Amino acid sequence: MLREHEIEIRVRYPECDPMGFLHHSRVFIYFEIGRTELLRASGGNYRQLEEQGLYVVVVEARCRYYRPARYDDLLRLKTIVTRMSGYKIEHEYQLFRGEELLCRGTVTLALVDRSGQVQPVPEAWQTEFAKDAAATTGTSHGQT
Repeated sequence: MLREHEIEIRVRYPECDPMGFLHHSRVFIYFEIGRTELLRASGGNYRQLEEQGLYVVVVEARCRYYRPARYDDLLRLKTIVTRMSGYKIEHEYQLFRGEELLCRGTVTLALVDRSGQVQPVPEAWQTEFAKDAAATTGTSHGQT
């Protein structure tokens, strides 16, 4: 699984408030697009998870806004997997216009089965994340 991924998103008219600014709630949709594309770039997708009986749910979502985006701005969203433990996956998001940071957010996810019971993050994902983290920092990290 990739640790980080970037996509471009153009602000569309229906995503804006009456003043032409990107509505704050739409940023969380962008975050979901970012993590969906990170998973796809890693060779997976949500449909495959659902066919296995696993569903991704948001446990916590936060965003800190610094600057507004406007209609037709071309934005760059950077999605980073910052932590993966036995039952949680944490992402950080950075939304840019050019080099200007517009907002930074975090989302914590969990996997559940069809009945809503929390399920462990697939071992292969945890192993791949740990290898990538060790290669990035030059050390080995245990997962909780």
